[in-house]
Amino acid sequence: MEYTVKALAKLSGVSCRAIRFYDEKNLLKPKRISPSGYRIYGEEEVKKLQEILFYKDMGFSISQIKKIIENTKTDIIKMLKEHRENLEKEKIRIDELIKNLNATIREKEEGIKMENQERFMGFKKRMIEENEREFGKEIHEKYGDEAVERANQKIMDMTEEDFEKLNNIEKQLFIALGAALSKKNPRGEHAQQAARLHKDWLSIQWGGYDSKKHYYLTQMYLQDERFKNYYDTRVGEGATALLAEAVKIYTGMDEENNLSN
Repeated sequence: MEYTVKALAKLSGVSCRAIRFYDEKNLLKPKRISPSGYRIYGEEEVKKLQEILFYKDMGFSISQIKKIIENTKTDIIKMLKEHRENLEKEKIRIDELIKNLNATIREKEEGIKMENQERFMGFKKRMIEENEREFGKEIHEKYGDEAVERANQKIMDMTEEDFEKLNNIEKQLFIALGAALSKKNPRGEHAQQAARLHKDWLSIQWGGYDSKKHYYLTQMYLQDERFKNYYDTRVGEGATALLAEAVKIYTGMDEENNLSN
């Protein structure tokens, strides 16, 4: 079967303008041009458009999608399976939020009281899923599957008080780190306050505290752009580096490193 731009747009839900744009970018060329000048697309082009939309939904840019499609060595099956896995996780998260929303509606309409743990279950699961999506590979390689599972279980076991405390600490951390960033002094009051708040935040996540782990974790932040961007995008450029330096001082690792040199 063959399709004009308009017919392909109707089939796929993509605008005619987008299809023409993909042609201009050499991403989706028509099968042929009709004698009257219309772009004509066939079954292979339909499959290719589906791939483009998959990759676009996964967050790839047009230039990245073009490279993927042109590279015959790209493991497309693996990428599609990973995308499916992410969608399944997102479905679980949405189902949990809907369940939470329904329980909230019942409580307000019918007076059926929600358990406090139930109120935060969806948010906890979302926190774990976001961490896995953004940092999963690195933290599993660094700490091992068992340690990550323990940390995730601690999040799920958090009380309402713990969950609220965790979020409040992080908000205070961003404020302190923002104030420290204007001074750029890791030994300063605000920088050391940020280091202490980061310690408090980790202590809830870990169910305990280890100063060396704290130091090495913040050093790892500097080695990966995704970790680095977590604070830089929320507080300002250089925030992650400043936090890492402040933690080094807070944990005494600056003195330990000096003694070993």
